[in-house]
Amino acid sequence: MRIVVVGGSGLIGAHVVDVLGERGHATTTVARTAQPGVDHLLDLGSASIEDLRPLLAGHDGVVYATRTDEQRPLPKPIYPQFRRDNVEPVVRLFTAARLEGLTRGVVMGSYYTHFDRLHPRWRLAERHTYIRCRVEQAREGRAAAGPDLPVAVLELPFVFGRAGDRLPNWAGPLDRWARSRTPLAVPTGGSAAVSARSVAEVTADALEQASGADIPLADENLTWDDMIGRIAEAVGRRRRVGRLPAGAAKAAFRLGGALQGLGRKESGINLSHLADLLLVELFVEPTTGRSLDAALRETFPTTAPPGAATAAVDPR
Repeated sequence: MRIVVVGGSGLIGAHVVDVLGERGHATTTVARTAQPGVDHLLDLGSASIEDLRPLLAGHDGVVYATRTDEQRPLPKPIYPQFRRDNVEPVVRLFTAARLEGLTRGVVMGSYYTHFDRLHPRWRLAERHTYIRCRVEQAREGRAAAGPDLPVAVLELPFVFGRAGDRLPNWAGPLDRWARSRTPLAVPTGGSAAVSARSVAEVTADALEQASGADIPLADENLTWDDMIGRIAEAVGRRRRVGRLPAGAAKAAFRLGGALQGLGRKESGINLSHLADLLLVELFVEPTTGRSLDAALRETFPTTAPPGAATAAVDPR
């Protein structure tokens, strides 16, 4: 197969390129900024269908592996910006892919859409703009692709790993927190987690099978105290992780949401409802059964990067 990887310079995209190469497939990488191994520079946020068609021509499939920072506060109303960042580029990409006759695609999505299907009473898409746009991204991207271009959506949780100097965007704050002298305390609840390598292998499987499925993915399910404790151990600061009372966690996040509201700002994951997500076990079953230990050590090496221990950071 010949596969276009949009976001090929990122953590997940780089692993996808590696795994596809190992399996004998050819890749063309597209990214916004110049990096070693990037074949084409293009900002998908502004690229038209006609801009995309020449890049896709002659390929069998396409992988969409870019993401948006859902926690960055933006001026209200935030929905138009999130839709421009998350939904409209995917619609244009898969419209162009359909016009060029591609036969398979993968979108890196979010496990929040998995839980939105499982628990409609949680009203996740209603309460969180980011989740609403992820739901729309999958639905409208598939509609644009049409019946002859199946699109698999990988519903991803926390992704651990490293590709060169590329790390998860949340790794820096957790690294500094784990290395600091600040006590480690987390709420009840937890999350599924997966390695970037596992994501890449499932992506390659989905492309080879021309899958159009929703694929929630996890290597392990971790409580928050287990996750933070293993991060602290990885950086060489093994210690006890305490538990925050549920009421305190809810009050803190609601206060944060209220303060954002006073500034007429909002995050894609609404702080006023974030505690409701953190206090439950967002676990995915079945897991792959693969250990996260190697990916966790890659993400949080024992030797601190420059400046890693200079500040204590709230894990939110």
